[in-house]
Amino acid sequence: MSFDLGNGTAAINTILAEEANRIGSDIYSRTLHTSPWLDLTKQTAFADGMGFQQTTLVYDRAITTDDSSGNSAGATWSYIGQLNETTNNFGTGLLKDTASDVNGARDTRSYVQFNKSLKKYNLERAVIESPRISLEDLRFAAHRQEQLRAIMDIMTQVTRNTWENRYRDEFDKVAANLTLCLAAGSKTVSTIDVSASTEFEGVSTVSVDLNNDFVSSGVDVDYTPDANISNAVLDGIYYQLIRAGAGSNSYGRENGRPVFGLVLSSEASYQIQTEAGFRDDVRYNNAKVSDLIAPLGIEKSFRGFYHLVDDLAPRYTVSSGTLTRVDPYNVAGGKATPNPDYETATHESAFLVHPEVCEAQIPNPMSGGAGITFDPVNYRGKFDWKNIAHEQNNPDGSIGFFRGVLASATKPIKTEFGYVILFKRDSSTPAA
Repeated sequence: MSFDLGNGTAAINTILAEEANRIGSDIYSRTLHTSPWLDLTKQTAFADGMGFQQTTLVYDRAITTDDSSGNSAGATWSYIGQLNETTNNFGTGLLKDTASDVNGARDTRSYVQFNKSLKKYNLERAVIESPRISLEDLRFAAHRQEQLRAIMDIMTQVTRNTWENRYRDEFDKVAANLTLCLAAGSKTVSTIDVSASTEFEGVSTVSVDLNNDFVSSGVDVDYTPDANISNAVLDGIYYQLIRAGAGSNSYGRENGRPVFGLVLSSEASYQIQTEAGFRDDVRYNNAKVSDLIAPLGIEKSFRGFYHLVDDLAPRYTVSSGTLTRVDPYNVAGGKATPNPDYETATHESAFLVHPEVCEAQIPNPMSGGAGITFDPVNYRGKFDWKNIAHEQNNPDGSIGFFRGVLASATKPIKTEFGYVILFKRDSSTPAA
């Protein structure tokens, strides 16, 4: 088995600071910002023995129809007794079938239809490794316990940040609705290319052509957002969610009304709460926060939404209807530094989240079977120390590295409850 040190060789001698007389006793590490995605995303186990691809069965909403084809809503109500116009007496409680009198009297019927959809999802994984580290470094390293602790903290932050990005991006992909904030009337669409029958569900926002045939086949319309996020847009989404049946399992209830989760940046939250005509909603709102949301530090709701701050919300630049993602950090030589372009990016996404939109399925560790045993892999990103012996490069097993494996599958459920709101963050005009 080959153990190739590769480009990590240089890091063996420099991973730990050695000169004790040139380094203080306090070891610091810079941290990355955290977000609510880890707490909001429901996690379950990925089923074993059923392959890498699985399927969700979802039954669609149904209401009563008064015809068997299911095309006319409503139920037909009739008197239990039918008044006979000739004898002035009530009948037997059944209505006569006027379409075929020979069959005699029968009930007037209404119907309910059952429709279901199948949604496939796959298991994916990511592997993260540290530079190669020589255990001999520990002999000469200054404050080696503190340095090793700082290294472990960094790896914990890396795992957390990787999962946060994963959950955010996966929700973006499975959400079925895209709301585009416009000054002349915002649009919420579920189909982003009528000609190709392409639905927004399964497509990342960054891949959407904002100048496309959203409404009519072959007719392109420029829906590039030109307005900021607003309470008018959120009110419209709120009522759509109520009518879709999302209120039965929301994140909380206030005054008998459901409260939904809204993940957005601090700037977007401030924009909504200070919009002209809506400031009193903050002042007079003293409702109790639900037990599920309170641990995230949320103290109140605002007009039917809990504002869950994610200051690493996706931002973009736009050119001719094409979105380009701007990352919050630049990376050079493995060092992450704040990206100034993220601060000036013109467009941003917010997310209307609901606990029934999707869930993350993570495989359980497996240690073998049928008499075969091996070290189980933790698929949640736990870093393990690996020192793989090699005849020439690592004969004593004194050189190793940290390795973490992450794996998950995003199970789509009621994706119609999920919304991505794209807006122009530097606009002073609230969306209509």
